[in-house]
Amino acid sequence: MYRTNTCGELRIENVGQEVTLAGWVQKNRKLGGMVFIDLRDRYGVTQLTFNIESDADLVEVASHIGREFVIQVTGKVSERTSKNPAMATGDIEVEVSSLSV
Repeated sequence: MYRTNTCGELRIENVGQEVTLAGWVQKNRKLGGMVFIDLRDRYGVTQLTFNIESDADLVEVASHIGREFVIQVTGKVSERTSKNPAMATGDIEVEVSSLSV
């Protein structure tokens, strides 16, 4: 399946769901053993998280993804610890379990 949801539609009610998203990389940030990617499509932006404790190989691949790369990810929606009220999807993030570039 290409995607189950768009990048602008996930909310706190979706926590716990397994989703597939596709879009363009807007921003890639590396912090310690984690990589954060802001994924966008025409509907909005969703933050993706990659954790070295969960999958070191996936973090390695994610750390080399640049702006405007087109990716598809599957993962679990979780509540963000530091919410971003400036984003419509700022209450959630997707913990990525698989990635296709």
